[in-house]
Amino acid sequence: MISPFKNELPYDLSLPANREKFQKIIAISNSSVEEAGQAVEKAKRSFPSWRDTSPQERAALLFRTASIIRRRRLELAAMVLLEVHKNRQEADADVCEAIDFLEYYGREMLRISAEGPEPKPVGVAAVIAPWNFPLAILTGMTAGALVTGNTVIMKPAEQSPAIALKFFEILKEAGLPEGVVNYLPGIGEVIGDFLVKSPDIAMVAFTGSKEVGTRIASLKKRVIPEMGGKNAIIVDESADLEAAVEGAAQSAFGYQGQKCSACSRIILLPGVYEKFKKRFLEAVSTIKIGDLKNPENFMGPVIDNEAYQKIARYIEIGKKEARLAYQGKAPNKGCYVSPTIFGEVSPSARIAQEEIFGPVVCLIKAKDLDEAIKIANRVPYDLTGGLFSKNPKTIERVKKEFEVGNLYINRKITGALVECQPFGGYRLSSLGFKAGGPEYLYQFLDLKKPVSPPPERKLPSADFQKNDSQQAPLYKGRREVPLKDDLREEGMRVSLFLYFNGDNLGIDLFQDYLAGKDQVSVRNRNDPNPFLIMKEFEQ
Repeated sequence: MISPFKNELPYDLSLPANREKFQKIIAISNSSVEEAGQAVEKAKRSFPSWRDTSPQERAALLFRTASIIRRRRLELAAMVLLEVHKNRQEADADVCEAIDFLEYYGREMLRISAEGPEPKPVGVAAVIAPWNFPLAILTGMTAGALVTGNTVIMKPAEQSPAIALKFFEILKEAGLPEGVVNYLPGIGEVIGDFLVKSPDIAMVAFTGSKEVGTRIASLKKRVIPEMGGKNAIIVDESADLEAAVEGAAQSAFGYQGQKCSACSRIILLPGVYEKFKKRFLEAVSTIKIGDLKNPENFMGPVIDNEAYQKIARYIEIGKKEARLAYQGKAPNKGCYVSPTIFGEVSPSARIAQEEIFGPVVCLIKAKDLDEAIKIANRVPYDLTGGLFSKNPKTIERVKKEFEVGNLYINRKITGALVECQPFGGYRLSSLGFKAGGPEYLYQFLDLKKPVSPPPERKLPSADFQKNDSQQAPLYKGRREVPLKDDLREEGMRVSLFLYFNGDNLGIDLFQDYLAGKDQVSVRNRNDPNPFLIMKEFEQ
């Protein structure tokens, strides 16, 4: 007799035993210090020939790599989902960002070389990547070092060696010469420590924790550190409440809050505190958490038991410092942490000052906008921030006074797009030029003169499907979009950042007015799936 059908469920790789089995099967083991030394020597030997390879050939390698990843997009997204527990949308976005970095940095290198004379690379670069964007950030840092003529030691996080191995194999398939990039999985405290201290490593590109990043930045060598955030969203009384609730929830609980750009503080003015809190708790209670094989689940487990224990400790600290407003239910088996919200949090509380890197949010009441801005800035990080408001004066002031690298108006504060929204911050968040921006590659070059800004780009023509079909003027990569009459009467305008892939300039822009607000989409003529991009209100 045949037993009833049941689905085959994927392993939960947040459990150490399953992760160890997975890595053994795909033959990934931690490298030794001796193997790390051999990789550095190999990269040194390969440097002269790669340095002398033309920028055009180096850029072409990036373009071929992007093409292969694009062809294998779903396969790679599935591996990201399996290895680091991103839901389907987040995993696919990780792969898309990797493609964008390759396409963009390849074109940027061609621009830099055309300015002449071409600056020289610095030597062997150590790329030390995080697990939370295991393909995107690894690809971005590796591509930046590679296209500028440096050779690379590519060390993925110990939690995500498999997707990094796939990327390395794709680079070789695209024609990467032997020894130019060296794949080196291993424990950060062992292999990472060896690399950053090696005299043969000319520079280090690092993304990870504040503690490790600041230690690396103190070394006497070139370092590009991207570290943490304690990001805030300010909501005032004029805000679209539903938009604010949705944007805050996506920013706080997307990928289980394991993003340096995630929202962990929501600063509310008195007139909106109780209304927002009530609606926010209602919305968060609908979030489904569990096995990501089920597409209805928005949240999966956190990356591993170490992360689980750290988040659990902060939740206990929060229970002593503030009032627990909400804590959902999570599966018992595996490293699942449910959305957790604390109310009436003091701005100086530990849970409001220290990066938790999990689905934990503080609701903070400010007596007025002055205090809200002070609270928002009173942390050691300056990475992302947001504002939900319909008041033009408030928007203009927050734009000037909110000290963050990436500020988002009336939208979520995660999901920056390469070129459109170069990503980076200040103080303990990051140092140097923003990733995905026109200055980023200069950090991998030995410059003999100050960096000059890139020339203004010409944008593709765009047809606005509006009643009046008015064409707005182009300037500095933005297009002014005519607004509905009711918004125009309020003295507001909207700037739309265009996003396009390389030379494919066939883009349609159109506006849909949904629920009384503008929603702007961009569609590539060859892509049936539109995606929303940032809108920014200006007075």
